[in-house]
Amino acid sequence: MKEKKLQDLLAHVEVDQIVGDSSANINDVTCDSRQVRRGSLFVAVRGVNVDAHQFIPQVVADGATAVVCEQLPDKEAEGVTFVVVPNSTVALAHIASNWYDNPSSQLQLVGVTGTNGKTTTATLLYELANLMGYKAGLLSTVQNLIDKRVEPAKQTTPDHLTLNRLLHEMVEAGCEYAFMEVSSHACSQHRIDGLKFAGGIFTNLTRDHLDYHGTVENYINAKKMFFDSLDANAFAVVNADDKVGAVMVQNTKAKKYTYSLRTMADFKCRVLEDRLDGTALTINDKEVNVLFTGRFNAYNLTGVYAAAVLLGWDKDSVLVKMSQLVPVAGRFQTMRSPRGYTAIVDYAHTPDALVNVIDTVNEVINGKGQVITVCGCGGNRDKGKRPIMAREATMRSDKVILTSDNPRFEDPDEILRDMQAGVPAEKVASTLTITNRKQAIEAACHMAQPGDVVIVAGKGHEDYQEIQGVKHHFDDREVIAHVFETEKL
Repeated sequence: MKEKKLQDLLAHVEVDQIVGDSSANINDVTCDSRQVRRGSLFVAVRGVNVDAHQFIPQVVADGATAVVCEQLPDKEAEGVTFVVVPNSTVALAHIASNWYDNPSSQLQLVGVTGTNGKTTTATLLYELANLMGYKAGLLSTVQNLIDKRVEPAKQTTPDHLTLNRLLHEMVEAGCEYAFMEVSSHACSQHRIDGLKFAGGIFTNLTRDHLDYHGTVENYINAKKMFFDSLDANAFAVVNADDKVGAVMVQNTKAKKYTYSLRTMADFKCRVLEDRLDGTALTINDKEVNVLFTGRFNAYNLTGVYAAAVLLGWDKDSVLVKMSQLVPVAGRFQTMRSPRGYTAIVDYAHTPDALVNVIDTVNEVINGKGQVITVCGCGGNRDKGKRPIMAREATMRSDKVILTSDNPRFEDPDEILRDMQAGVPAEKVASTLTITNRKQAIEAACHMAQPGDVVIVAGKGHEDYQEIQGVKHHFDDREVIAHVFETEKL
């Protein structure tokens, strides 16, 4: 059984007071009161919905050896050590890292933050590392990978203990590198505190998660916390074409670098030719052909190249291997119909991401076909973006079908009414509303003629639809594939 001294677990933790024996032996660390057993260290975290301080009497009764808290309980228990800290969540981050032998310091860990492009950038860095002959790990929205072993992802950035456990398993598996998405929630909830990063990448910032952060300024500040935490040995690479890029690194100690498609930068990319099946680029005046479409992917790939070079990988080898990379599941994933039209599945669930996808398709087909877009908005999330999403989709597409996404605990028809409010009067005639997502996708495919492009946006890689707290199996790609099969008959 694993065992550590409490005082060793408190390294780098700001402590106000210790009541009891700091040399007590700990054989488990948890912030879930239901998992406490004899010998556990319980960290009482004040969560968004629940304050775990209320469970202290219960965990003491269940045999906890020590409790980390922000406030001592009314009644202290004999034989239990209480550690009072200013912030339990911050303390948990350092304790988790100490419990797993500070795994991030044994890896070259690169974090990717921004509104759009996090999954693609982190995943492509992982894939590129493999192609370059390195063992690596990945922490992403789609999946977590310990070398080649898959562990399903429950959230973009895991909780403190899971995060450090996964990093520890990467070290044990012989990984040299790890690449992870860093969400704004993870920053504001101090989930990345205590981690040592070799570098960070900022992709872009547009409206998202205002249901949680409240204002765009709070959202920006949450992302910025990541770069503020980087040390002087790390690198910080930001998208110079995003006005928030400079803000992200204004207080960082890390070495600053930029990448761009439009302005002067340390890593400059130009799009030479864009097709639905790939793009010809130059990065720092060296040409590379990639299997990705769109300027947003050109940005992602330039960020990938920048990080790879700053990690010390050979520049020419990186460009050769980049040409072998393939798109991430559900990110501008192209499917070709037997009838001659193209379907594209993309995770775009913010106004900016949706605009990027539709504009990319319009640029590539250049009026030689219709763009038919299927999109919706998730329930129990930022309601303000619903009419914006609908307006952007209808203004940029020839036809639009508004449909259900993940309604969660909301009425899907109510969500759609919010979206319909954003449809301009001149676009009402070319806009349909079909609540059932499967029927909406099928209708879009049946409308399409040879040369047209059907964009199915919002869910991307997800293989479920969340309705009233239940996740039902649903995959946009499976629906499209089934339509294609019937077209062959």
